[in-house]
Amino acid sequence: MVKEKTRYKAVIADHTYTIIGQESKQHMDLVTKLVNEQLAEIKHISPQTNDEQASVLLAINAISDQLKKQEKTINLEKEVAEYKKKTIRLAELENRIKRIEAIEEEARDVLKKNGQEDVEIHNHMEAQQILNENRKKQIQNKSTEQ
Repeated sequence: MVKEKTRYKAVIADHTYTIIGQESKQHMDLVTKLVNEQLAEIKHISPQTNDEQASVLLAINAISDQLKKQEKTINLEKEVAEYKKKTIRLAELENRIKRIEAIEEEARDVLKKNGQEDVEIHNHMEAQQILNENRKKQIQNKSTEQ
């Protein structure tokens, strides 16, 4: 939904301007206040500066600040993208750990069922080997029964 454009009267450096935009009155009041403060500061620092020169200096400062903020925004967006990648990788690793833990738990259950509770599982490869051997025995038992 497009926000309606409104007219706003701003008094800047004793000149009245009609500004047309979509911002709220409160926003424009703040902008006008800051522009007037910054113009006054420029003229205080450099009293020989006329309104036009002060306005150009203010515009240069504003564009400079905008570019710095855009660069910071771009850097933050890159950082967020990296964090998203790391988060996805972390979730993948957590899922792998859960699968490994499930394999190890299943292998412990097989050992317990076979009366070998004292056998220690050192890693998931050993756990998988126990499950493979158990499955192999199950298949052999089925083939001999038939």
